[in-house]
Amino acid sequence: MLLIKAQRDRLLAPLQSVIGIVERRHTLPILSNVLIETSGDRLDFTATDLEVQVRTWTSVSESPAEESVTLSARKLHDILRALPAGAELVIEANENRLTVKAGRSRFNLQTLPGREFPQIALNPEQGASFSIPQAVLKKLLERAQFAMAVQDIRYYLNGTLVSIADGRLTVVATDGHRLSYTHQDLGAGNDAHAEVIIPRKSVQELIKLLQPIDDLVQVTIHGNQVRFAFGSIDLVTKVIDGKFPDYKRVIPTTHTKTILVDRVLLQQALQRASILSNEKIRGVRLLLTKDSLAVVCSNNEQEEAQEELEVAYTSEALDIGFNIAYLLDVLNHLSVEQVECHFGDSNSSVLITVPGQDDFKYVVMPMRI
Repeated sequence: MLLIKAQRDRLLAPLQSVIGIVERRHTLPILSNVLIETSGDRLDFTATDLEVQVRTWTSVSESPAEESVTLSARKLHDILRALPAGAELVIEANENRLTVKAGRSRFNLQTLPGREFPQIALNPEQGASFSIPQAVLKKLLERAQFAMAVQDIRYYLNGTLVSIADGRLTVVATDGHRLSYTHQDLGAGNDAHAEVIIPRKSVQELIKLLQPIDDLVQVTIHGNQVRFAFGSIDLVTKVIDGKFPDYKRVIPTTHTKTILVDRVLLQQALQRASILSNEKIRGVRLLLTKDSLAVVCSNNEQEEAQEELEVAYTSEALDIGFNIAYLLDVLNHLSVEQVECHFGDSNSSVLITVPGQDDFKYVVMPMRI
């Protein structure tokens, strides 16, 4: 018999950490459940979709026996959210039922045995291992993830490349139309070498779970799995088996036409112009002339929006088209004051960087408008 006595908030926080993994509809009903395990004053929550698994724990005032049970993660989460903050809970499980009591509230939920829950077994093969502050890893993933593909037939694009070599952690994502690259030096003494593609869902869960603090994340590669351990969180994800594109060949190195522009002003100009962009192709023309950058959008109704920004530019005039959503994505995910845009000709990609920093590069392929 499972018996738990705890405050509502102590159970809700860890449950919120794992619920993002739970699929609403799944061929295996038990994967809609969360596994709850008790041992002494420790309570473990585990959720998985068989590709990624998150386990977290909390301490409770009373849980005398080692027991395990699974039940609907969504229903338990909704019940806990609906109860008053600080409410004292008593949770009991008997056979295939779990009862949650709080004051005069009482909820009876169906359960399945904990032994039937399909947990991901950690691969005994251990490869590269390194540690990095949570805030740094969170920033790296945030700066790259928005360029990942969504359900692309080229499955290796539906994830983010994480590479470590020569004391540097590199994170890259691309959907074939744009590419985001960022890196962080880990310092001397880190001789780990590895390269894996983390699936989209795992990357997004990591970003949600990581905190902007200096506490370390321990990252360990176990063959075709990667484990991230930080705080009370233990996340294990399978990796995508495939060859990531050679991103170094995609990043331009010879573009000579460069402008320095205020990030927020450019972002706002693009947002306003996008109101009249073609809804299907989402195209925008960038027109560079002496000391001027014009942003032009038009649609099938012959409507047009034009914004003009002052920039320091003295090279020959340039007229080039891009997907406006790709440009807005990078401006939305950066928090710097200014960005540099490097152009070649009207058929070349644009390279967007941060002034004085070489740890971020964003490339967008041009489009005909």
